[in-house]
Amino acid sequence: MKTTKEKTMDAVKIQREIRKKISSETENMSYEELLKYIEKRVKETGTKPIGQK
Repeated sequence: MKTTKEKTMDAVKIQREIRKKISSETENMSYEELLKYIEKRVKETGTKPIGQK
């Protein structure tokens, strides 16, 4: 007998929403502005770049 579980979280939907938000915030930025935006977001979230511990 096969049972199905109800989704409690839709990761694909969440990822698409996040991507849409970031795209709308950065759509008219120059390369330099985009770099500053990324640096600011990294500092705010405390996220470390890939490869750093």
